[in-house]
Amino acid sequence: MRKEKDSLGEIEVESDKLWGASTQRNLQNFTIGKEKIPMDIIYSFSIVKKAAAIANCKLNLLSKEKKDLIVSACDEILDKKYDDHFPLLIWQTGSGTPTHMNVNEVISNIAALKSKKPLGSKNPLHPNDDVNMAQSTNDTFPSAIHIAAYKRVKNTLLPALDDLKKGFDDKVFEFKDIIKVGRTHTMDAVPMTLGQEFSAFSAFIAEAIVNIKFSLQKFLKIPLGATAVGTGVNTHKDYQKIAIEEISKITNEKFSVSDNLFQALSSSEALCHMSSSLKNLSVSLFKIANDITLLASGPRCAIGEITLPPNEPGSSIMPGKINPAQCESVKLVAMQVMANDNMISMANASGNFQLNVLRTVKIYNLLQSIELISDVSKTFLDHCLKGIKPNLQRIKQNLDQNLMLATPLMKTIGYDKASKIVFEAHSKNKTLKEAALELNMMDEKTFDEIVNPKKMLGPYG
Repeated sequence: MRKEKDSLGEIEVESDKLWGASTQRNLQNFTIGKEKIPMDIIYSFSIVKKAAAIANCKLNLLSKEKKDLIVSACDEILDKKYDDHFPLLIWQTGSGTPTHMNVNEVISNIAALKSKKPLGSKNPLHPNDDVNMAQSTNDTFPSAIHIAAYKRVKNTLLPALDDLKKGFDDKVFEFKDIIKVGRTHTMDAVPMTLGQEFSAFSAFIAEAIVNIKFSLQKFLKIPLGATAVGTGVNTHKDYQKIAIEEISKITNEKFSVSDNLFQALSSSEALCHMSSSLKNLSVSLFKIANDITLLASGPRCAIGEITLPPNEPGSSIMPGKINPAQCESVKLVAMQVMANDNMISMANASGNFQLNVLRTVKIYNLLQSIELISDVSKTFLDHCLKGIKPNLQRIKQNLDQNLMLATPLMKTIGYDKASKIVFEAHSKNKTLKEAALELNMMDEKTFDEIVNPKKMLGPYG
């Protein structure tokens, strides 16, 4: 063990750990749950620290030697060499101050190691005076959040959704000529193709991608340089511009300063916007999974118009049973994302005056939502969607029995007479043709010409 010291006094830290007194106090005082601060946040903090050091050096506020030490330490953190030295949970000070200090302390001690100085000596880098120069948790944490969320959505979520949409598009083409029963209110309706049904699923994903891309742009605005309450106190007048330019260079993205720094510290509108887009996508995913589950239901005693690839035995007691497991996992993810959105909304509404102090749970839930949707999109595509097959025999059987095929008769004999045919066929278990002929509504040739499912797939004329 070694002794570290801060404004509250001395505290013991394990001798091989690179964090300092602030981190150790948080570890001891907040032993709540197991949900750690995501490493994406730590890596994004390192980007912020690196950019800040370069900016301060360019402004002659930080020596080149100290700048180089900070940059080197940040690069090594980004290379995942020190993941074990960021142990804090999300259940901490909601502004993220302990995590921010965790990053400052680790960078300071990496520099101490390289300079062959004792850990905790704050030599040659002081965690506050040097690593944290011109910075506050209140502007660096929301900036790191935006960087982390932007990278995760762009690099993971959007590619997964693009692949999922293509998977649905492939099924639209594959199923384009398969005519089946349409359903409204879960009841039989006029015919459509299986391809048309799957085109709705593709459109849900396409619209979600558009919405997510729009929300994504909001993360490119960051409040770095706002410091404590948005005024930029303790920063050089050119620091903000230079630091954000450096972040853009490091990430190869076009970051810029938030439109209003006071708003950016007191709220997290970009997180709420993205979370809302993910929630809306989850509503669509739940609907898609539910429809596919019902279309595959049976296999003999329900709709059974499609078959799903078996992933696992479905029952511990019923031999041979196969369940729509992938669809159920999609629904589970969708519900979790909806719940996360509610949590994010409540946390964002709880900011008081110049600072929102519930940020740790907001970014944790948002990154979880991004990860869950990314993962479930891939697994559903690979282990369900690609393997969906039409049950042509069942589709034809259901279509032939569909009483709503009488709908085009309205144009010839009117709604009332067409209804009479339907009720006659249903009550006496006859076909529509049998009922129409027995009621002397029309001859067989006329019926066959009008009641043709292929002519019912779009407008006439």
